[in-house]
Amino acid sequence: MAKAGTARRREHDARDPARPSATRARPARAPESALDSLVHHRLRLGIVSALAAAGTLSFNELKALLKTTDGNLSAHCRKLEEAEYVVCTKGFEGRRPRTEYRLANVGRRELDRYLNHMEALIRATRGTLER
Repeated sequence: MAKAGTARRREHDARDPARPSATRARPARAPESALDSLVHHRLRLGIVSALAAAGTLSFNELKALLKTTDGNLSAHCRKLEEAEYVVCTKGFEGRRPRTEYRLANVGRRELDRYLNHMEALIRATRGTLER
């Protein structure tokens, strides 16, 4: 039997077509003028930037570099994996599990797009300060 909250959410989704729903399709990509919210988050920006600079990093190397917890890093890496921005390779080093990450071509392209957007914002802001 479905919980009452679930039924209410479904009923609300049916009444309000403007409200996003988990089952409703979302746009695949934001407009060119928008910041990529996936990369814009502080920790995810750190992950993709570190991978762009280093090539490949292990989970523990990323964790130490970004000074974050296992759970936090894992959740953000999973989001980047789902978006196909990073590639995760799991294996063993001796008997110890080892998880490595590298930046995928899509992730590299989106990081470049994000950095170009931020540079344009900085130029535009500096232009207003010089007046």
